Amino acid sequence: MPRFAANLSMLYNEHAFIDRFAAAAADGFEAVEYLFPYAFEATALAAQLKAHGLQQVLFNAPPGDWDKGERGMACLPGREDEFRQGLDRALDYAGALACPRVHVMAGLAPAGADRATLRRCYVDNLAWAAARAAPRGVEILMEPINTRDIPGFFLNRQDEAHAVVAEVGAPNLKVQMDLYHCQIVEGDLAKKIEMYLPGGNVSHLQIAGVPARNEPDLGEIHHPFLFELIDRLGYTGWIGCEYRPRDTAPGGTTAGLGWFQPYRSTRTSNTRTA
Repeated sequence: MPRFAANLSMLYNEHAFIDRFAAAAADGFEAVEYLFPYAFEATALAAQLKAHGLQQVLFNAPPGDWDKGERGMACLPGREDEFRQGLDRALDYAGALACPRVHVMAGLAPAGADRATLRRCYVDNLAWAAARAAPRGVEILMEPINTRDIPGFFLNRQDEAHAVVAEVGAPNLKVQMDLYHCQIVEGDLAKKIEMYLPGGNVSHLQIAGVPARNEPDLGEIHHPFLFELIDRLGYTGWIGCEYRPRDTAPGGTTAGLGWFQPYRSTRTSNTRTA
């Protein structure tokens, strides 16, 4: 049965961030992910995880100046030192939160930049990050993102990501396969899943309804079919719920979780990790 992680950056926004852990656990989630932990002390976040029996399964490395529109630094020549400092900070948080994965955002391709130059910087940074993370038992993830949501994002396609994995050759460099982004850019999701899941290079999945990025029971994707396929292919990792709840006031996020009920934990056992 698929295992789902609540994305606390997008779900439960009716609560203060630190209170979203309790809300997710109450709804039957056993794991959480979010964009960034850095506004909080790692000890405070670890306390929430412990108090509510949750696993932290993913967060992002620092992306540069997010408020000014930056969406990662990995492909940007001249930002290597900042990238490395940010990655070390992320690894410290990963250790404190027992989080086995850190997503490194590629960044926005500068207008007129040579893509080959950007790609070389990206590959070199990912190779460094994977080597840095390996002794700590942490995987480095890359995620193809559609250019409708993030115009100019450097990495957009699954085949591009898997080519980088092959080139770097680090066993802890993996792909974060967001089916929402993949549907918008490429479509043919079942065949993409069949192509890439069995190879072992996909370490995390994410979902949202297309096109509006609401609950996965809305829109053009039939997620139950895909969940059965994912199970059949033997995937045992987590599926992050990275969607924006539709307007369900006063019920909030919980009111839109009808799709989740067949997969909901009864909280009788919480022993599976990673």
